[in-house]
Amino acid sequence: MSTFRNPVGPQSANVYWRRRLFVGGGLLLVVIIILLIVFSPKGGDADNTADEKTPTAPVSSAAPIDDADPSACNPETITLEAVTDADSYQAGVQPLISMKITNLGTNACTINAGTDAQVYTITSGPDAIWNSVDCQTAPVENPITIEPGVDNAMSTTPFAWDRTRSAADTCDTQRPQVAAGGGTYRLNVSLGDITSEEDKAFLLY
Repeated sequence: MSTFRNPVGPQSANVYWRRRLFVGGGLLLVVIIILLIVFSPKGGDADNTADEKTPTAPVSSAAPIDDADPSACNPETITLEAVTDADSYQAGVQPLISMKITNLGTNACTINAGTDAQVYTITSGPDAIWNSVDCQTAPVENPITIEPGVDNAMSTTPFAWDRTRSAADTCDTQRPQVAAGGGTYRLNVSLGDITSEEDKAFLLY
């Protein structure tokens, strides 16, 4: 008869069975621990798996500048040039006046070049002759984008000066013509707070 199934000894069979169960349980626990050590995921692999399966929030970054809406122009990088379509005008010919806007910065920028920002002033010596704001009607805003560099300068739409003096209280009256006969006149322009550094001289005959 097998001694494994029927333990033989000075003590009762129940004692021997309890001892065998205790020893067997201990061995089973050791085997389980060894299996967990051998087959458990490596620390590095676990981290990699987490990285592959768990989405991470994107890194915050500054929003790119939209080329269609660049930043406002720095007045210090904008130059204005007063422009006339000729240097002298015969009797009855009205000068066409405008301004050229140049961005001397390094990036494109936006500026309001509407008639609500444009101002044209004509003088003769110390005498203030005409100002475009005196009798202006329905001025409008017109933001434009200017690329950098003199080759990308932009010009406003030329318009005629009627060779008269202006004043805010003479808009509805017949204004007198200015003296001609070779008189020298000067055009100065401004756009908002920016003013042309030089006047444009021209003659009226």
